[in-house]
Amino acid sequence: MKTKNFNLTFYLKKPKGYESGILPIYLRISVDGKRSEATIGRGIEPEKWDEKRGKARGNTEDSRSLNAHLDSILAKLKRIHTRMLDSEEEITADTLRNEFDGKGVKSKMLLEIFRDHNKQMESLIGKGFGANTLKTFKSSLKHVQEFIEWKFTRTDYELRKVDYNFIKDYDFYLRTEKKCIPISADKYVKHLKKIILLCLANRWIVANPFLHYKSTAKPSPRTFLTKYELEAIKDKTLSVERLNVVRDIFIFSCYTGLAYIDVQKLTPKEIAKGDDGKLWIFTKRHKTDTPSHIPLLKEALQIIEQYKDHPVCQRRSLLLPVLTNQRMNSYLKEIGDVCGITKILTFHMARHTFATTVTLSNGVPMETVSKMLGHNSIKTTQHYAKVLDGKISEDMQKLEEKLYGNTSSENVPATQEVERGRIVQMFR
Repeated sequence: MKTKNFNLTFYLKKPKGYESGILPIYLRISVDGKRSEATIGRGIEPEKWDEKRGKARGNTEDSRSLNAHLDSILAKLKRIHTRMLDSEEEITADTLRNEFDGKGVKSKMLLEIFRDHNKQMESLIGKGFGANTLKTFKSSLKHVQEFIEWKFTRTDYELRKVDYNFIKDYDFYLRTEKKCIPISADKYVKHLKKIILLCLANRWIVANPFLHYKSTAKPSPRTFLTKYELEAIKDKTLSVERLNVVRDIFIFSCYTGLAYIDVQKLTPKEIAKGDDGKLWIFTKRHKTDTPSHIPLLKEALQIIEQYKDHPVCQRRSLLLPVLTNQRMNSYLKEIGDVCGITKILTFHMARHTFATTVTLSNGVPMETVSKMLGHNSIKTTQHYAKVLDGKISEDMQKLEEKLYGNTSSENVPATQEVERGRIVQMFR
């Protein structure tokens, strides 16, 4: 955009029929040869006015006061001009004068933009966005609204006034007033950041208030079942039928990595032979609409076979008779108690278990796991990646075999065995 400078002139304007006395002072803004004029609300006698300089003559208190006022008008117009240049707004004599008079284009408001974003998201449910994502953004909007009311006693806030301190104070508000845990506060701040980036893309603002902001929240550890806990649930004899059904569907997810909503909507049509001649799941994740292709392990195949004639599956053309998420999680807690597992079982734990205990800890590459989980980025998969103690032990055993050959005590050099014993004693 071409830079447009402006010229400012103060002058006296004689009304019709003027004979003597005080004349009103006007300002004239010129841009590209076009002018816009307005009164400044002050006046002076002509003999006290320096027409060439556009200022009051002399050094009296009145002259100094008037000239200081004229200087402040010039400074204000320079600030308006700079802001309009930064925002790439159209600069004319009229737009400068309108901004000076407070009649410029209405400033964008933060909550108004946030609401518009959520409305658009609502219309895209099932087309790249899930209902739960919209729910969290609605919560974020509510938090920002309450913060603005709490901090500024306003119903909305000018977008161009959102700065680093606004972000920092909002983060503090979430952690103290709203008592959000760090990871939740971080999520709400990230939602605000998305809105700010949207505004930057539309050039409604030019400076990024998040530029120097850095989150201190750390991702919460993913809870998963160990190999022994998974076996305990698999092998437990349950006398209640509803618990058997829930346990089987949970185990199915442990061996496929599918989230609750993806298991719930799974149909027999999504089971087909892959290039290897074996049965696979070919589906799309409900949350992201990304493909998820998963070879079926024998545990999952057995469960599919077991429920193929179930009345619910037959009636609804579904693969498994999945209950509501709330009921599934409620029954899983019962199953955990019966199996003597101290962890609070949730259905989503099955997805974590697939990523860690079933795949990564058994040497499946992270890229493969990421593909099966239907992640858009391997960074997402890394949150699931847990290096288990058993895997560490196995890897170190391989290292010892490379270094020393057979690692049984009789083949380890005597001096090395003595040193190992001494180190063990140190940590007892």
